[in-house]
Formats: sequence, C-alpha cells, structure tokens
Amino acid sequence: MQANAQLTVKTEYFGESSYWQDKGEAPRERIGTTKGSAIVYSASLNIPLSMRLDENEKPVVWGVGIAGSYASLKNKNFTEELVIPEIGNLSAALYHMRPINDRWSMIMSVGAGVYAPTGLLKNIRAKHVLGSMSAIFIYEMTPNLDLGAGLAINSTFGYPMAFPALYVNWRMQGNIDFKLALTNGLEVKAGLNMHKNLSLSVVGEMNGQTALLKKDEKDVIFTHQYIIAALQPEIKINKNIHIPIRLGINGIRSAYFSDRTLKAMFQNKNNYYFQVSPYASAGITVNL
Repeated sequence: MQANAQLTVKTEYFGESSYWQDKGEAPRERIGTTKGSAIVYSASLNIPLSMRLDENEKPVVWGVGIAGSYASLKNKNFTEELVIPEIGNLSAALYHMRPINDRWSMIMSVGAGVYAPTGLLKNIRAKHVLGSMSAIFIYEMTPNLDLGAGLAINSTFGYPMAFPALYVNWRMQGNIDFKLALTNGLEVKAGLNMHKNLSLSVVGEMNGQTALLKKDEKDVIFTHQYIIAALQPEIKINKNIHIPIRLGINGIRSAYFSDRTLKAMFQNKNNYYFQVSPYASAGITVNL
C-alpha cells in the first residue's frame, strides 16, 4: 500500500481503423466506409487518509480514490448513430483495508460515479450517476501473489444489484519486474530495469469507458472498451516522478450500444468494434 498520495495523468491515442459488426454465426462485415480514431485523457488520485500497522505488521488503511477520464471519439462516414462522439467518466470512493489474520485481509469501498455522453459538467443529469459499494476478501498465497473474491453492488440497471468481484495481484521485483493485476481493469507487465533512471517493459492492458443515455426512447449503455499491447520505456526522474511512454497496437476497440437491462448483459448478438490500429500514450506518475 502507498503511504503517500499518488497522482497519475495519461493521454492515449488510438489510430484510425474501420468499423465492423460481428453477428456471431453470420460472417462479420464492415459497416459501409466508416472509420474512427480516439483520444482518451485520464487521471487518478489516491489519498491515504490514515495508515497504521497492526501487531502483525499488516497495514490498516483508510483512503480516498478519485478517477476521471474523457474520451473523444473521432468518427467518419457514419450515416446513423452507432458511436457517440464523447464520453466523460468521473468517480470517487472511500476505501478501507484491514487484515483479518496472517494471510487474510479485506478491502471495502463505497462511492459514486458519473458516466455520461458528455464532458461538460453542465450537461450532467441524475440518470448519469451510479452508486457503488464492494467488499473483497484477499488471501496472500505467497509474498508475491494475492488472490481475492467478493461482491460489488451498483445501480447499473437502475436498481441496486450484486455482482461477483475478483482480485488478482501477482508481482515480482528485481532486475526483471513482472506484474499481473486484475483490480481496476486488467494489466500485464514484464520489464527490465536497464538503469536506475530507465526501465523497458512489454505491457498489455484492457480498459475503457461507459456512458448512460437514452436512445430511441430507451435507457441504454454505450460501452467503449479496448485491449492494447505496447512497448513501454519508463523514465524515472527520481523515486517520486516517473514518465511512462507506450508505443504499440490496439488489438480491438469495441464501441456499441446495449439495453440497460440484466438480460442484455448476457446477450452477445451484435458486436460492433474498430479493427486493429496504432496506439501511443504518454503519462506521468507523481508520489506527492
């Protein structure tokens, strides 16, 4: 756990590619001459409010996490509204972590978020706001591997509903670092510490944004989700300031509407997505 506050800011660019539909059993097909690219700006701030060690030297932490993102989707040659032009997400949560015994610990959180088809605060409405809470029990398999499971409750479908939540954190540190994390999205990273001020890694990541809106008089969810693979040089100005740069490819960038119902969550009839494209990002992480 970080004992100090940490700020991360990042900009991601997804190159232009064509837009396709996969109907499952039917052959996939391109939607006309449609094309699209995207830029995603994101930031997160983690603020520990209090931290102490118990009698077993395990951390007991209270903190606040704040995260926001803005996705600008540059869409071309669309004759109908299949992809929206922008998404704004902002969330905040109070979290608490405490040990249960030598191997078990628990993380609880409660918060709320805004998931809107706009980046302007003046256009935010109550229908764009979701509440959430979670409780995850984590087992320390080894000093380098933590596995956990629990429940997350949110109001995605307009009423509170519980979903299973998984937690994986596997890391190895040394001249060669490895990390696999399923905590907030999915991240896989393997790297070599080439110098005290420079490391070089291969990374894979799955992330995205969501918007709640009305379409054809129905409540719907628009999902923008992507999987990237990239080479990441990371410049370490000092122990508190790191600058990661990524160059690689976007393997797939899904962008589609679905009904805001539980039934639609399990349906997979029409998948719309942008094909493989170049990917680049740059960011900065500061320990405050």
